[in-house]
Amino acid sequence: MEDLKGEPGNRQPQPVVAPLTRAAIFLVVTVNPGDGDRQAVRAFCEDFPALVRAVAFRDLEGYLSCVTGFGSSAWDRLFGGARPAELHPFREIRAGSRHAVPTPGDILFHIRAARMDLCFELATQFLIKLAGAVTPVDEVHGFQYFDDRDLIGFVDGTENPTDQLAVDATIIGDEDAAFAGGSYDSVTRRAGSSGPTSSATRDHRARSSRCWRTCS
Repeated sequence: MEDLKGEPGNRQPQPVVAPLTRAAIFLVVTVNPGDGDRQAVRAFCEDFPALVRAVAFRDLEGYLSCVTGFGSSAWDRLFGGARPAELHPFREIRAGSRHAVPTPGDILFHIRAARMDLCFELATQFLIKLAGAVTPVDEVHGFQYFDDRDLIGFVDGTENPTDQLAVDATIIGDEDAAFAGGSYDSVTRRAGSSGPTSSATRDHRARSSRCWRTCS
């Protein structure tokens, strides 16, 4: 496998286990069907690290990073050949009243920084570079909410592993040596309405879910 620079060997994992930041953007796009579109995406992969560095240089204390992942179908169309062992399309899930279904999406950009303007600028540069080759299908902005709680008051991530335990839990190792250093990502977006006072009225329906393989 080649890394995002298109150079075999000496691969470094993407910043999957980077610390939480105050701002984030989750950007999902589909790859348009033409051969030229696929070539444009592969060329983008070569430029990806330089684009991140160029924006990050504007504020070296902004902690800008981006993890890029490719869906199962996109992997076959863009790269072909061998596949990561556990890469697969999202499998529909039902749990009581909750229903998670697969939705369109070929590439995930998970952008993080201390400032939203850095995230926004990097997402903009990605879409400029990929103009005509991809179609945006979803964009979600994240922000720090009071004392790291989510909008329903829940403190998330308190049981997440840290340091080497986080690396061991997220980074592919010798079990799939051809793709060592990569990772997997599964994204679920919940959509619903919430009352102004009572959490009992909140409807948490899984609206869109995808599985990704993040390239290193």
